[in-house]
Amino acid sequence: MSKPRVGIINVTGYAGVELARLLTGHPDITLTSVTGRSAAGQALGEVFPHLAGAGLDITAEMGEVDFAFAALPHKESAARVSQLIDGGIKVVDISADYRLHDAALYPEWYGFDHPHPNLLKRAVYGLPERYREEIRGASLVANPGCYPTGAILALAPALENGLIEPEIIIDSKSGVSGAGRTLSLKTHYPEANEDVTAYALDGHRHLPEITQELARLRPEAALKVSFVPHLIPMTRGILTTAYAPLRPGGIAPDARGAMELIELYRQFYDGEPFVRVTAQPPHTSHTRGSNHCLIHPTLDLRTGRLIVVSAIDNLVKGAAGQAIQNMNLMLGLPETTGLDAPATYP
Repeated sequence: MSKPRVGIINVTGYAGVELARLLTGHPDITLTSVTGRSAAGQALGEVFPHLAGAGLDITAEMGEVDFAFAALPHKESAARVSQLIDGGIKVVDISADYRLHDAALYPEWYGFDHPHPNLLKRAVYGLPERYREEIRGASLVANPGCYPTGAILALAPALENGLIEPEIIIDSKSGVSGAGRTLSLKTHYPEANEDVTAYALDGHRHLPEITQELARLRPEAALKVSFVPHLIPMTRGILTTAYAPLRPGGIAPDARGAMELIELYRQFYDGEPFVRVTAQPPHTSHTRGSNHCLIHPTLDLRTGRLIVVSAIDNLVKGAAGQAIQNMNLMLGLPETTGLDAPATYP
């Protein structure tokens, strides 16, 4: 039986090139087509020497494939994905164009009217730890954003088990690769090096995605979520720290409660191949190059608050690795195929 032919639309962005890196080592598919407008006509190995072994040329249009990853920028992806779906090709979309269920949110948060609101109802949110069975049967999966991945996985056990009040604060710090490969002043080396800054304090575009998914974990609660992202002078990684008051009558704000919390998180993620609950706060370097999310829950015994820290590689579990995890499920392959490599160290 021949292996599925897989294509990447827009291989020249950070998510696209990370997809290519991981897919060239995938044993059960064949990467046959990679596109990129600015680099069309060049060998993939000329643009990215570490991928010379793939033996592919970058083309303007995708060849015949059985499965596609759309790694286009937001707004540009929606129309192309619709064409692929109409052609019977299964798709994982890495942009935000199919993540939000409510089409009315797109003008407010992404600055465009969604051209295919009917497809929003068909798209499955691609967080396997929450929607594994739906992903298996999907033809279109909306790959989660990097910030939402770390935040949702950090808070899901506490919300689903009713441990916390609906007042949630999420503080996330990301490496500069999260801003994409397009040149900009804020990621220019002299501007970003030896500097840390908060941004999008009036509302980051990932906030409605985070709120949408957290609300599904606790539909009866009127969640109030504050989300503040920060830019850190490193290439990869997101460290998220989430805070929320404990609900009265739930887990006790004492040393015994802290141990119960760890055990609850471990049971919640028992059997999940890419989520690990750690005894100590994780470092972003502990996830570099891997598809793992490391989570450390604890209690602030003085204030009665939950504190949860999560770490991911924003280009792997936050983008390309999670996309491949979704592809594996959609193609009926073992979920961890091609994603078993541990983090790089140091």
